[in-house]
Amino acid sequence: MKPLKVLQLLPALDSGGVERGTLEIARALVSAGHESVVLSKGGRLVEQLQREGSRHIARDLGRKSPTTFLQYRALRRLFEQERFDIVHARSRMPAWVAWLAWRGMPAQTRPRFVTTVHGMHSVSRYSAIMCAGERVIAVSDTVRDYIRTNYPPSRWPHLADERITVIPRGIDPAEFPRDYRPSEEWLERFRAEFPQIGQRKVLTLPGRLTRLKGHHDFITILGKLVAEGLDVVGLIVGGEDPKRPGYAKEIRERVQAEGLDQRIVFTGHRSDMREIYAVSDCVLSLSSTPESFGRTVLEPLAMGRPVVAYAHGGVAEILRELFPQGAVAKGDVEAASRSVRSILAGKAEAVRANHRFLLAEMQSATLSLYSGSFKKHQSSTIR
Repeated sequence: MKPLKVLQLLPALDSGGVERGTLEIARALVSAGHESVVLSKGGRLVEQLQREGSRHIARDLGRKSPTTFLQYRALRRLFEQERFDIVHARSRMPAWVAWLAWRGMPAQTRPRFVTTVHGMHSVSRYSAIMCAGERVIAVSDTVRDYIRTNYPPSRWPHLADERITVIPRGIDPAEFPRDYRPSEEWLERFRAEFPQIGQRKVLTLPGRLTRLKGHHDFITILGKLVAEGLDVVGLIVGGEDPKRPGYAKEIRERVQAEGLDQRIVFTGHRSDMREIYAVSDCVLSLSSTPESFGRTVLEPLAMGRPVVAYAHGGVAEILRELFPQGAVAKGDVEAASRSVRSILAGKAEAVRANHRFLLAEMQSATLSLYSGSFKKHQSSTIR
């Protein structure tokens, strides 16, 4: 089989799970001898993408505006010129433009059209485009069930089960190794930057400062533990949302009002999450809405660090596989506090080894899907 030429489309290449997954598949394509191209408006990850052997095409297809749809003719010309074998859309607006471009091409010569449903968007005709792929990738069983429930074949005849493939996101064990310990130099710098930590037990809540991530519940849990006499400190790790600065101000003011300013540290965005997980006695995930996967739960668990989390969505799947003891009902801060207390007292079971959610498995399954889609198209064209 000849090498494939694969185009992935997404709004931008700045940061986030979709962006990371795009780079991971691009890297796997290059490593396997295929040609990898990514189309986005650009961002800070473009340099890494190109350094790892992929080509980037700068085009803004992410802006939610009627004029963005008009770019489908230019995109169709690009498809015809480049002769991609696979077009893989990862976000709604780029998927719409790509689909409009793709459907106007002759069936015998157009590329295979693949989509990935990364999140559980509000159910609408606009969101339904993510289920329009000839093959649809769901990033978890939760997402597959969301597709089946909200876009049933009775209303969406093209969405038969054989078009949907569950490919869980995965991590590289070398990037988040079991029982990893940071260097003494890193520990010195980190403790100097955040002297509140000292020798206290560390609880960490990773995630951008948005209301959905459960920062208020985290403050409540930490306040309970401090009131009980536990010597703990909480790390809120994540950058502020520039569109909602009021929320960051709100949680900072609550920390001050409750006298927890020496017990809760706002680290901002960090690129050393592996080290932060390693010094954490417990990581928490308190999202008020179910996540499609839950990378910030998987990463510390893969390192053997216990996680207490609201067990819904993809997070529940990960906990069930690796650390059932950390699962609590959404919003149950009392149960979450008890679980954290048990972990800090050394009463938790060991975190199970991660054999399912692996980057290499995700990359291999995605490339197999590409190859299978292309071979199927070749055989149907010959007939």
